[in-house]
Amino acid sequence: MRQAGRHFLQIPGPSAVPDRILSAIGQQTIDHRGPDFAAVGKKALDGMKTIFKTEQHVFIFPSSGTGAWEAALVNTMSSGDKVLMFETGHFATLWNKMARKIGLEPEFLQGDWRGGAEPDRIEARLREDKNHEIKAVCVVHNETSTGSVSPIADVRRAIDAAGHPALLMVDTISGLASIDFRFDEWGVDVCVSGSQKGLMLPPGLSFNAVSEKAMQHAKSVTMPRSYWDWHDMVGPNETGYFPYTPGTNLLYGLNEAIDMLHEEGLDNVFARHARHGAATRAAVRAWGLEVLCARQGQESGVLTAVLVPQGHSADAFRANTLKHYDISLGNGLSKVADKVFRIGHLGDFNDLMLMATLSGVEMGLAKAGIPHQSGGAQTAMEHLKDTTKERHAAE
Repeated sequence: MRQAGRHFLQIPGPSAVPDRILSAIGQQTIDHRGPDFAAVGKKALDGMKTIFKTEQHVFIFPSSGTGAWEAALVNTMSSGDKVLMFETGHFATLWNKMARKIGLEPEFLQGDWRGGAEPDRIEARLREDKNHEIKAVCVVHNETSTGSVSPIADVRRAIDAAGHPALLMVDTISGLASIDFRFDEWGVDVCVSGSQKGLMLPPGLSFNAVSEKAMQHAKSVTMPRSYWDWHDMVGPNETGYFPYTPGTNLLYGLNEAIDMLHEEGLDNVFARHARHGAATRAAVRAWGLEVLCARQGQESGVLTAVLVPQGHSADAFRANTLKHYDISLGNGLSKVADKVFRIGHLGDFNDLMLMATLSGVEMGLAKAGIPHQSGGAQTAMEHLKDTTKERHAAE
């Protein structure tokens, strides 16, 4: 039976695609080697530098974020190289598995899935590595499975304090264009991202931002690579072209997304996400439930992962809520499967959309028989009203 009204896609990505971007994607495909394409490609490549906040290299691949993970590793490593990774959650674990599958030797610093990477532990391990066998430190910026944010600038300071030459690689697939990220200022060497989160596009584009240090390092490593080779990209990219068929229509959408982000202002985008994250956590606590991220100051503005009471099924709650209120919520992954649900509040998203989302969650909790206290949505609304006053006063 048809349900009236719009479906609420409140998973933590892919995020809902705005009409402006859908319209841009719907333009006719053009010759990707013809003269008109140069302006499209150049705008996308230059525009992404402003989103990463870098003056260094940015490469765009027609792939999921998983492809950009692989590109980051195969361009900078040789078979058997050691990399240090931190277990922030499911996606850090998948990146670790990939490193092992392609012939690297990843060392995984164990985490509890309740916060971001811990710079002091990274520094301590690097100090032990007297022979500099560790070639890279790999950290997830915004861990989509847990709603926790790693302090990337502090990780860079930890590497420097240890006097270690390891490259700093960062996955900000779900963080870019939603929470603050500063590639150059934070001293990142390689960054991984994707199109389907804060950039508000469908899945299909991935990105590597690459420091000059990493580009030079890539010349001396021996990991086999072809499709992912950065150096094959450099020449064509200078004039807006690509060494193989690009995702032309997604690039149309990307250029529209970059325009939209700058029209709002990146700092305003980050503040909006932070505000919605705070309002959502206020609602969760008013319901008497627990936010998975337990470290104050590391909670994400992209999503909130919520623990359900022991003995209850998060997946059954999600299914019930989808059936009755037409809202999709994110599921728990691997270690927290069926223990948490995830509320996405990212992308082209405003106060009224958040209130509808939280109202749907609160009604879903009641319908599914999840023990909770009522009034969480009301608490979030009061938070939004108060912070709107503060924002207008600042203006």
